[in-house]
Amino acid sequence: MLSESSTPSTSAVIRPGGLIAILGGGQLGRMMAMAARTMGYRVRVMDPEAACPASFVVDETIVGRWDDVAAAKRLAAGADAVTLEIEQIGVDALTEVARLAPLRPGVEPIRIIQDKTLQKVWLAENGIPVGPFRVVRSEAELRQAVTALDGSVFLKIGRGGYDGRGQARIGLDSPATEESIAAAWQSIGARPAVAEKALDLDFEISVMAARNPSGEVRSFPAARNHHENQILAWSVLPAGISPELEARAEAQAAEIIAKLGIEGLLCVEIFVTRQGELLVNELAPRPHNSYHQSERGCVTSQFEQAIRATCNLPLGDASLITPAAIVNLLGEVWANGEPNFAAALAVPGVRLHLYEKIVPRVGRKMGHLSAAGATAEEALARVLEAKRRL
Repeated sequence: MLSESSTPSTSAVIRPGGLIAILGGGQLGRMMAMAARTMGYRVRVMDPEAACPASFVVDETIVGRWDDVAAAKRLAAGADAVTLEIEQIGVDALTEVARLAPLRPGVEPIRIIQDKTLQKVWLAENGIPVGPFRVVRSEAELRQAVTALDGSVFLKIGRGGYDGRGQARIGLDSPATEESIAAAWQSIGARPAVAEKALDLDFEISVMAARNPSGEVRSFPAARNHHENQILAWSVLPAGISPELEARAEAQAAEIIAKLGIEGLLCVEIFVTRQGELLVNELAPRPHNSYHQSERGCVTSQFEQAIRATCNLPLGDASLITPAAIVNLLGEVWANGEPNFAAALAVPGVRLHLYEKIVPRVGRKMGHLSAAGATAEEALARVLEAKRRL
């Protein structure tokens, strides 16, 4: 099977046999590549590590930093389309990639999303509900922001932070002081950041939306998420929210992906307050940890949907066919030696997903367990029991 064109136009369908390039070869790139291989595509990735998780399942791995323009150009050369699994790619590298092949999601959406200061301002300016916040570029501005936001804030670095890294809490565990504000500012490297008011939250959800170059948009059902130490611990589909909240959340994700003009996936992380408000927390223009269970629970997984969008194919049915859940396996699970995977897999309905990362480290995502069940509660109970048995 041959691709329709070696250098397709932005609206061309990329047929099986074509070459898909992925910026990033971590676990998300690995799972996208596996979906692409199932559909008959060839895959090339770029990553700083030669033995990255995706390297074991793709045709070619190009080694390069996220801002390595030359490596990015090698990645894009001859590719039918380029997508990504991490948004922290240098804008210069993205621009060069876009000159060589269709880049999905696109340069401008990634430029906005990869910097939380730009992202939060874009959301507010486009009428998307967000919690009170201030962009801060100095310790003095941070002090003013803490006062304006009633003394309790989460401080998030603009660029580079993820899984709790590049974040600080001010005024939540004890009253904010000049010393604690100064310490928080230094802890994030004294760089531009967003100060967000601590909210009266009920729980957190996320909604994955997809949009292809033809303009078709589909949203997955909302997932309910639970974080520990600011890292996703588990996620479950469905979220168990009212039909009214579900419709609002899915519509919100569809609105944002269309306004940004993204071609690909967009995960919208949403705070649900005790007053029933839906406030957008953050955006991710790629597959997301909170939708790994879509492989088990949805007609189309997020990874297949990413490939469909990248190739301008009709988007798949994103509806739920069975409740499903995942629990993350961090490096701590290996602290006392090899985990007892056999014991975990004895739990009915549980599957093991490992990313082939060589060295387990505290806080590093090494894999996940997934399970389906008759209800969301049963699916979640199964993965939590399986993890306990490890």
